[in-house]
Amino acid sequence: MSISLKNKFDSIIFDLDGTLWDSTANVALAWQKAEQEVDFLSKEFTVDTVRSITGMTYKAIFEVLFPELDESHRNEFKAIAAKYEIQTLNEKGGELYPQLEFVLQYLQTKYKLFIVSNCQNDYIETFLNFSQLGHYFLGHQCYGTKNAPKAENIMDIVHDHQLKAPVYVGDTMGDFTSAQKAGVPFIFAAYGFGKVEEGQIATIEHLGDLINLL
Repeated sequence: MSISLKNKFDSIIFDLDGTLWDSTANVALAWQKAEQEVDFLSKEFTVDTVRSITGMTYKAIFEVLFPELDESHRNEFKAIAAKYEIQTLNEKGGELYPQLEFVLQYLQTKYKLFIVSNCQNDYIETFLNFSQLGHYFLGHQCYGTKNAPKAENIMDIVHDHQLKAPVYVGDTMGDFTSAQKAGVPFIFAAYGFGKVEEGQIATIEHLGDLINLL
């Protein structure tokens, strides 16, 4: 990587889906199970379905996927899907991106590490339990905690941990916009699910690129 951002930050806040792991295949399985429990939906959930909404808040996901449903039915399905999602990921997990622990080991010696995601409650904890990497992170925040947008959750992490120079690593335009609103520089993970054309301070093609960059 031609540029270096070494010694510019004191902390790194990571997105989760599309940045640290890929759980889309097993989330699709979980949502398919949920679909079989209700009589008001007939939809096939695929990896592409899940990837199409990755990065949205958990509430927005189901609004986008099911605009035809009234709120009560949408909330009913969301609750069932959430239950099966956590259950399935506890059993099967997701695909950790290559060199994940090696990269975290290196970064932890120089930076405070955190996770902020738009996921539901217990999702980050499920990732940490499955990966056995929880000891690398000093904290995390998600949409499900208080239904707050990602920008606010990033700011909470910055404030609560008194971070002076954080950087956010994510893979979608939503991640970029949230980091920008929070006043935090953004590194784009191009190996993930989204696309960011401009505004990021750096782009990484592989998670391991962070070692040379930071």
